[in-house]
Amino acid sequence: MNHATTPLLLLPGLMNDARIWNPLTTAIAGERTVHVAPTHLHDRIAESARDAIAAMPAGAFAVAGFSLGGYVAQEVCRQAGGRIAGLGLLSTGARADTEEVKQVRQRMIQAVEGAEGSGTATATFGQVAQGFAARIVHASRLQDRELLNLLFDMASTVGSQGFVRQQRAAMSRVDTRDLLPRVHAPALVVCGREDQITPFSLSQEMASLLPDAELVAVAEAGHMAILEQPAAVVSALVRWLRRVDGAMTRRGEGPAAV
Repeated sequence: MNHATTPLLLLPGLMNDARIWNPLTTAIAGERTVHVAPTHLHDRIAESARDAIAAMPAGAFAVAGFSLGGYVAQEVCRQAGGRIAGLGLLSTGARADTEEVKQVRQRMIQAVEGAEGSGTATATFGQVAQGFAARIVHASRLQDRELLNLLFDMASTVGSQGFVRQQRAAMSRVDTRDLLPRVHAPALVVCGREDQITPFSLSQEMASLLPDAELVAVAEAGHMAILEQPAAVVSALVRWLRRVDGAMTRRGEGPAAV
């Protein structure tokens, strides 16, 4: 391991496990301390952030979150304060859910759990998970069985109760637009050009609020840009990590203890 690098915390999105980050973790294997923290164990963003921070080595670290993990990453910045050496936000946003979106999430929860606790679910979790495919990947990838199988397998790993906890966490999250201007560390904001879940305008907004952000729009990619166009996304992430390491060196702090 190179001890001149900054530890990295990675946070998966809705119905994702650590494999969502495989393109990056493969590319930087052995380079730095990397921890992928789950985001499906709690129904509050603050609790997921607390556990993720506790898993990191003492001192400064960089954090990157994908989709729901981006909400957790921003909360990590709120809780960890001056320990944040860099922030990466992929396919996510800073705004709280609208009432309309909360209602959509609640309907998905009810579809899995059964309306009003009756125990009679209107859809299996597998059906709900498969129904996401058309919205989260670019049209050109809808017949990519390897990609779709990975998405479904990750969803199965998270499971129906993990999915419900994630939805409840997302519904109750706070608006973080007030937080981003206070993140004085190298930042990266990435989004697929055809993202239907978190449109590019949300990434533009976050990048405009962050003091030191690079904004990357990924061509021919939907919400799952890191899996749809891994080379482009990993290139941006590696470039960001170099900026983080450089900033740490210039500040004379060096990396956190590893």
